Amino acid sequence: MSVPVPPPPRLNPRLGSHQVIVRPLVTEKGMHRAQRNGAYSFEVVTEATKPDIRRAVEEMFNVKVEKVAVQNRVGKARRSRTRRTSAKAWKKAVVTLKPDFKIDLF
Repeated sequence: MSVPVPPPPRLNPRLGSHQVIVRPLVTEKGMHRAQRNGAYSFEVVTEATKPDIRRAVEEMFNVKVEKVAVQNRVGKARRSRTRRTSAKAWKKAVVTLKPDFKIDLF
């Protein structure tokens, strides 16, 4: 019997590594998580998949990624006088690095 081979990770061919990450999220909670657990937060484009994010972080920062967690953030409702709008929805990625690696954001 042959062992089934898992399919290769889905990569979005339209997105280059520099197009996946919009910006790093530098917050108190994020910096604490980075120092203690080696987990860094980034805002990413909504079309990016976990393999896209992993590839982009590894190529841009020359590190090895252990795990990628993704959150789809819902846009908050906003109000201005008589008008109701909402902030745009966005995607957040929390990238955990292997223990030997670190990203210097500053």
